[in-house]
Amino acid sequence: MNLQQLEYIIAVDRFRHFVTAAEKCFVTQATLSMMIKKLEEELGVRIFDRSKQPVVPTLAGAKIIAQAKIVTKEVSRIKELVTEDSALLSGELKIGIIPTLAPYILPLFLRKFLSKYPEIKLQISELTTDEIIHRIKLSQLDAGILAVPLAEPDLVEIPLFNEEFVIYSSQKAIGLRKKHLLPDELDVNTLWLIEEGHCLRNQVINLCDLKLSERRIHKFDLSASSIETLKKVVDLNEGVTVLPYLALNDLTKDQLKNVRYFKPPVPVRKIGLVSFRYFVKEKLLNALMEVILNSVPEDMLSEKNKTVVMIDAE
Repeated sequence: MNLQQLEYIIAVDRFRHFVTAAEKCFVTQATLSMMIKKLEEELGVRIFDRSKQPVVPTLAGAKIIAQAKIVTKEVSRIKELVTEDSALLSGELKIGIIPTLAPYILPLFLRKFLSKYPEIKLQISELTTDEIIHRIKLSQLDAGILAVPLAEPDLVEIPLFNEEFVIYSSQKAIGLRKKHLLPDELDVNTLWLIEEGHCLRNQVINLCDLKLSERRIHKFDLSASSIETLKKVVDLNEGVTVLPYLALNDLTKDQLKNVRYFKPPVPVRKIGLVSFRYFVKEKLLNALMEVILNSVPEDMLSEKNKTVVMIDAE
């Protein structure tokens, strides 16, 4: 058994095709197949069921592949140790951020981070929660910044800050003249939601205990993919939406007049930094975390003196 064989079975598991895996590993399909067959013979088990297309791991193979991923990550860790002992942090850090957070948190920390760590190449992808989790498991991302907790035992979650929810309403919205409201004071028929696939949608539904089936059919319906679209629709039509707090940074003075707040306990979502449990770039991740914590408003870092309720995305 050698490291190359482990990398080959990981590639086949990822692409579910021997020819594609061989191309990605820069070897011939015959070489890759031969090396995997030798590993199977050594272990005395079949790692892949070749009778199915796309190819799938056997039950024993799935366990072997999971362990192979751990082994290859630990080998990568050896290389990272050299970099970590250097006074100058360098390398590449691939981060995924959920769309309802990325436009508002990036302006807070990005320039500071790049200025402080010019030798770190930061690659940011704006992705949904499910896609971030998927790519971390495939080692396509080093970490993600998203709403936690997640039901993912293979991932490590580092809490960063709590972000409260606020109400954004049109000036004509009936019953929203008050500055502070309870969740049940929002009318399901005037509430605009982000499209399915975003954790923010589930959080708002859970927050307001909404029964979407009771919504009346309107002449105009919307499946918005961004918070910016929701804000524009509220500005143009009667209605309300729920925004995360950092989104207020992009509002004009006139738009800020349309913001309403929830009465205590204030609903919040916990934002965390998530990585694979055998993450190999700890110093780079710690550097990113430090800059983020020094960039967000201080009152978001602690629940002290606040009455809050955590809203899960599930």
